[in-house]
Amino acid sequence: MSTVEEARFDAARYKDTTRRQWDAAAEAWDRWAPFLRRWLGPATERMLDLAAVRPGARVLDVAAGAGDQSLVAAERVGTRGYVLATDLSGPILDRAAANARRAGLSTVLETRVLDGEALEVAPGSFDAVVSRLGLIYFPDQARALAGMFRALRPGGRAAAIVYSTADRNPFFALPVGIIRRRAALPAPAPGQPGPFSLGASGVLEGALTSAGFVDVRVERIDAPLELASAAECVRFERESFGALHQMLSGLDPSAREAAWQEIAESLARFEGHDGFRAPCELLVAGGRRPD
Repeated sequence: MSTVEEARFDAARYKDTTRRQWDAAAEAWDRWAPFLRRWLGPATERMLDLAAVRPGARVLDVAAGAGDQSLVAAERVGTRGYVLATDLSGPILDRAAANARRAGLSTVLETRVLDGEALEVAPGSFDAVVSRLGLIYFPDQARALAGMFRALRPGGRAAAIVYSTADRNPFFALPVGIIRRRAALPAPAPGQPGPFSLGASGVLEGALTSAGFVDVRVERIDAPLELASAAECVRFERESFGALHQMLSGLDPSAREAAWQEIAESLARFEGHDGFRAPCELLVAGGRRPD
């Protein structure tokens, strides 16, 4: 990254903005949890498989959000296991803790506000580390992966879900492109966080390998977004996608509304007689800390 690009991108400011946006989106993200489980459920199960999450395991969930995948992990580990759900946002973790209580899993699942790039947990204290659609938004992904590696015991496994490339995820890429054009935002420089920052061929595998993981594998999973209508998809993204709101922050209210209107018109192409169905391709990756 050039000096000019580094000056343009303020990681601390980005992280603070991200935290505040997830604070604000906590209620909506939690409310959409049933849809998220339908949409991301198969990829989540595969992530937990690659991380070898089994009865009795100790699991660290990084950028856990409202904790849907944390609950799935807690169900897997059972009463002899332990899940620590972490996130930069306190309010969204409050939702995760409440969900754990309602599910009768509060003795298994604990929450803690932690920066994913500064995981203050005892080295070697977890059997598995997972992160669902979180790693892509870290300004320093290498530092985050190094922290996950340290948190694992020798032989422990890490796994993550990320989006693949923009062309395979138009439900997200179209809004990003529209907002970027309307807000006159430059294309992200290599190494900057964003929804597709780890999606190109070999990038995610290389990041895990560089962090020290072995037996790295990356799998592609089709996870189409299926909703009642394009309008419902827009509502989901408008209420829940902090990355889009961060990009829109430089526009005045009327310009933001115009952007959302164009996004709705663009996404309408995926609406048919049976509702809305937009392509989405996820990458699920796993690796092992050497013994």
